Amino acid sequence: MTAVTAEAVGKALTAGAEALFRRRRPDGAFSDDPPASVLGTAGAVAALHAADPSGCADLVDAGTAWLRRAQHDDGGWGGVVGAGTAVVPTAVAVAALALSAPADSADAIAAGRARLAALGGVDTITDPAISLLCRQLLTMAGMTAEAGPLRRLPLEIVLFDRVRRQRLSFRTAPFVGLALMQADMLPAGRLRRATLRRARPAAVRLLRSIHDHEGRTGALSEDPWPAALVLLGLARSGEAPDIARAVVGWLRRAVRPDGSWDAVSNLDLTRSGYAATGLIAAGYADDPRLHATREFLHAARKTEAFEVLDVPPGGWSYSNARGWPVTLESAEILSALAGLPGAGTDPVLRQGLAWLVGRQDSRGSWSLWVRDTRLANDGPCPAITSQAILALHDAGYPDDHPAIARAAAWLLTRAAPAGTFENLWYRDHTSGTAVVVAALSRVGHARHEVVRRAARWLRDTRLPDGSWGPGDGTGGTVEETSWAVQGLLATGDPDAADAVDRGVAWLVAAAGPDGAWPAARVCNYIRHHMRYPNAVITQALALRTLGEYRRAAATRSGAAPGAVAR
Repeated sequence: MTAVTAEAVGKALTAGAEALFRRRRPDGAFSDDPPASVLGTAGAVAALHAADPSGCADLVDAGTAWLRRAQHDDGGWGGVVGAGTAVVPTAVAVAALALSAPADSADAIAAGRARLAALGGVDTITDPAISLLCRQLLTMAGMTAEAGPLRRLPLEIVLFDRVRRQRLSFRTAPFVGLALMQADMLPAGRLRRATLRRARPAAVRLLRSIHDHEGRTGALSEDPWPAALVLLGLARSGEAPDIARAVVGWLRRAVRPDGSWDAVSNLDLTRSGYAATGLIAAGYADDPRLHATREFLHAARKTEAFEVLDVPPGGWSYSNARGWPVTLESAEILSALAGLPGAGTDPVLRQGLAWLVGRQDSRGSWSLWVRDTRLANDGPCPAITSQAILALHDAGYPDDHPAIARAAAWLLTRAAPAGTFENLWYRDHTSGTAVVVAALSRVGHARHEVVRRAARWLRDTRLPDGSWGPGDGTGGTVEETSWAVQGLLATGDPDAADAVDRGVAWLVAAAGPDGAWPAARVCNYIRHHMRYPNAVITQALALRTLGEYRRAAATRSGAAPGAVAR
């Protein structure tokens, strides 16, 4: 090493691993301290007030008081605590306060409306679905000037399963909620009313299918925001009162002590998959503390099909065994199981890998939920595809395996003109570019010009202090520095050695005295509009990077992995 000593890397790994293990629960899962969500809280109070204003008055009062306290001095709101003012949370918070506590919130509403106008209003929202959502909530709150024209949602799409999956994907539940809200907001002609008479029962059946799949908990993906949108639709339409009661009960159970709600209430599998891969790379694969984590991951594999999105059993959710199965978390968990003792005879690993191969798109990519969708928030995604490649590679699949070869061929056509790659669920562009570079390099494409150009972009966007941010000149983060170093390390390119050394030195220096690294808001909740931090992912990425760096240095020097040369 040139920029940092082997001793410093070793100390950072030890302290960082212990800091991460302190987040391990007795059941083997890893916990986090997520920030409160303005969207989740605003949606919850509006929905609870609509569904049961007297029975939920305590939750509504506490939630609206929290929203008023969370309002920034400029009159706006951020998506989560600590985030800067943005259009989407400001629009939603203003509407929620006007719907659920207009008298107590008059000053906050006035300031929020003024700030929303100064930000350019909902016309600046680039996601059509989120734009429509904000317009609808503002219209419900009587703010028609801020809302602008309201487009009718085609509830009839629920009559055509394939089209609905391709067009709505994981937004099926909130879409149904929003469409049901429109029942008494937008007039319908005779033909439209006849169509709705067929579509409404089908829409409710979809919600019931989700409700039953989740064990009738009312969680609706364990996310207060879509759960609230469904509850609003059910409350205004009068449909499925049993589901509405269950959602009310879940929101009551999910509320934080301060009266707010999280962005997503349960990311146990997301955190645990990353934590395991980070600790394995740091040299802790044989640590007995990961035994329970392995059992937790085994038990959480889905054994039932998720019919709403036509996903067969065999994968994992981001939350628990009853959650919605996703490719992203499944790939990370498979990489973790492949690195733990007993991988060679692990039937859960083998079955999960077969599921992952079966979820590959016909074009060679992987999407998050629905195969072969072109939906912007589902897939196809270069970063998710890369994580699937890495999972297969980590499990010992050969580089010429058809699934890997097809995925690599697809990735080699997906670079942007600058050489970058997208990442649907983490901030562009460093994360996506680095993950693609790592995946393609590990399956034999390190010298391909597409990979070389992407790696050059990573080197060129390194900040003067040795760190990486999103590639636009803004400050560096632990997460993006970790991704970038992993990508450049995987290429084995000597020209990247200085960038790698300086990135590692920056990571070592960024660790706190307790071994923990500071988390940044790089996880996408609403792409381009709202992000949140995840401390476990941050810790795991840093550990993985330092572990891979130590292993690469040991390989170059011929020493054991724990004895890295300077």
